[in-house]
Amino acid sequence: ATLSLNQNFPNPFNPSTTIRFSLPGDGALVAVTLEVFDVLGRPVATLIRGHVAPGNHEELFNADGLPSGVYIYRLSAQLPNGRGHFQKTRRMLLLK
Repeated sequence: ATLSLNQNFPNPFNPSTTIRFSLPGDGALVAVTLEVFDVLGRPVATLIRGHVAPGNHEELFNADGLPSGVYIYRLSAQLPNGRGHFQKTRRMLLLK
């Protein structure tokens, strides 16, 4: 598997959407943070902060209580054994 962050689905969404990502590895846990920000860069949600097994994953983001607009989601991963740091950002649209 390669390290990837997919476009959320559905997009636009109301009120929830699924964010999928893949982590490479040989079984060692990967340090991962998956966060959502508003268009001004202010954090609105932390979906994951911890160690995750390699493979394919999906997280549900529920935007109840947030206004319509563009939101940014960012996956940060620190690969084990000094194999590097990965950061990927994508945009999504909440329409109410």
